[in-house]
Amino acid sequence: MAFSIYYKKHNIELEWRLDRRHWIALLSVIFTTALLVLYLVSWLLGSADKDRLQDIREARGLLVEQKRQVTQLKEKTQIELAALKLKLGELQSQMLRVNALGAGVQAQAKLEGDEFNFELAPATGGPVSEVSLANLPSEHPHSLITDIDSLLKDLDEQERQLGLLESVLRNHDIDQQSYISGRPIDSGWLSSYYGMRKDPFSGLPAMHKGIDFAGEEGNKVIATGAGVVTWAGKRYGFGQLVEIEHGDGLRTRYGHNKKVLVKLGDVVTKGQQIGVLGSTGRSTGPHVHYEVLKNGKQVDPLKYVYRRDKN
Repeated sequence: MAFSIYYKKHNIELEWRLDRRHWIALLSVIFTTALLVLYLVSWLLGSADKDRLQDIREARGLLVEQKRQVTQLKEKTQIELAALKLKLGELQSQMLRVNALGAGVQAQAKLEGDEFNFELAPATGGPVSEVSLANLPSEHPHSLITDIDSLLKDLDEQERQLGLLESVLRNHDIDQQSYISGRPIDSGWLSSYYGMRKDPFSGLPAMHKGIDFAGEEGNKVIATGAGVVTWAGKRYGFGQLVEIEHGDGLRTRYGHNKKVLVKLGDVVTKGQQIGVLGSTGRSTGPHVHYEVLKNGKQVDPLKYVYRRDKN
């Protein structure tokens, strides 16, 4: 099939004849153009879908991460709240002990109940001051736990001081308590005296600046007078040593303990167990090496051992 187009104007004549080959070429161009248009539209729509799908995936990823962070925060908060409950429980226990000590001291000292009552909160007050919540510091759980720890330490110190006050108030005769007398053990025997003797290790004459009381390992070592512990622990030659300051320039030492039961700064009473009989340090067997120092110099403890208690 052939198709002809004639154009004539202003003495110009044009003729365009379309034969079969031209039709095939024209249809091919039209078909290819249509395919290209369809592909372009499909690509544009597909690209938009992919972009939206990628956005959705990223949003889901962010949500999963936020959920994970919230879950971790919840678990961490639960742990910190449990820790706070434990700390508050300790605080309440400390307060109960302080109240009990306060009541004991009050009874011993015959103090007015209203002036020295540990069970009542102190009366407080003052003019109202407007405070904006925005200006209040935000408390972090770790900071709150630190504050509670600090308060517990303060309560420990108050409890210790009240215990010392109670001990002093119950000892009506302080002179009797600090008066050095008696043996430093509850059972055993005198095994070595003060003065020159043959050294048990070297065999040579040596000055023995205390007296020894032997006994069974594990027996009680007791304070021969009330005072303050100025040494509690290992010391060369003495092994595990306890030293007590009694005042008036007097100190006592208790050496070779298997175990020390007091610590530096403790206030001990007369007859209180301060150690366990042992054989630590330079020792040949279970015993306590007992020294009495007057103004920093060792003196014969024997006269203090056998003198009578004050009445």
